[in-house]
Amino acid sequence: MSEFKDWYYSVPFFTRYWLSCTIILSLIGRFGIIHYHNFVLDFYPFIYQFRIWRPLTALFFYPIGPGTGFHFLINCYFLYNYSQRLETGIFAGKPADYFYMLLFNWTCCVVIGLLVNLPILMDPMVLSVLYVWCQLNKDVIVSFWFGTRFKAMYLPWVLLAFNLVLSGGGMMELLGILIGHVAFFLLFKYPQEFGGPALLTPPAFLKQFFPDTRYIGGFGTAPQARVAERPAGGAVFGRHNWGRGHTLGGN
Repeated sequence: MSEFKDWYYSVPFFTRYWLSCTIILSLIGRFGIIHYHNFVLDFYPFIYQFRIWRPLTALFFYPIGPGTGFHFLINCYFLYNYSQRLETGIFAGKPADYFYMLLFNWTCCVVIGLLVNLPILMDPMVLSVLYVWCQLNKDVIVSFWFGTRFKAMYLPWVLLAFNLVLSGGGMMELLGILIGHVAFFLLFKYPQEFGGPALLTPPAFLKQFFPDTRYIGGFGTAPQARVAERPAGGAVFGRHNWGRGHTLGGN
């Protein structure tokens, strides 16, 4: 029991409680302790009956059954693996920044879910976090089923194609990729490569609530800003899963 406790508290804060709430709420719905209809995102009860908890429970709840149990476990693995890597990597020592990215992704999931009648948000939310990690670690080699190996930048699209072939779905993965791409663009691409403002900088009160620490991680690096080239005339013009990952070259 002590080993489990040590492992549990070694998981980074946001990943730990995201995974815990997901498992607990899904099991509550699975065993009928609370009817699962109270957890899903539904426009009418959310807007007209003021059931304001539904956007949050729709993130944590997943309907576990004979046909969905394996998919739920895979989602939990992706959540644990890639959220942890982000939280201890590029966001190490910056909990407010990571929480703000999660909050942005979740808000996008809720808005899209209400517009397209999407009752469960776990799939797109997990895929959005996985996508951000994959973009930060494009050249890391990841392993998939049957020993296939490829660069991490292709993993979200492989998952999309895999689900499309097996179940005829893919919409959840596509939404997760879209949301993750928007988050990655606003966090890194827009401010660093296009010189725009940092639109996903957490507000001061979040920094006070989740202050920066001195912890230094190191899995994934932010894209480097483009360096403006000086033309001959001297003027400067505008700048324009499955398994562990490891970098090319032997890590």
